[in-house]
Amino acid sequence: VQLQASGGGSVQPGGTLRLSCSASGVTLSSVAVGWFRQAPGKEREFVSGLSLSGSRKEYADSVKGRFTISRDNAKNTMYLQMNSLNAEDTAVYYCAADRTFSTLRISRNTDVYNYWGQGTQVTVSS
Repeated sequence: VQLQASGGGSVQPGGTLRLSCSASGVTLSSVAVGWFRQAPGKEREFVSGLSLSGSRKEYADSVKGRFTISRDNAKNTMYLQMNSLNAEDTAVYYCAADRTFSTLRISRNTDVYNYWGQGTQVTVSS
């Protein structure tokens, strides 16, 4: 199983980025998925999650209203659209998959996730 995250980069405050995470060896429509991030010196934190069913989405309070998670089953790829970026969003972003049987579970606990991407750097700076 491989998750390949991409789309990071350097943007100015207020800018936008769209992260992608393509999967092989696992069908993203059969798992719950999530995005996490880790800033230097900090623990990895939950950013957003999408349930197996696709009917539930959750966001960290810090990104609510600015970020949108989605999944393209045909491409076996998940996305994180990030708008109105600010310096506090600077981090390495990771995609992850939770091989849960629950159609509605979205976990914010990193230990729950079975597969992780390698991370993509997002830097927001003027």
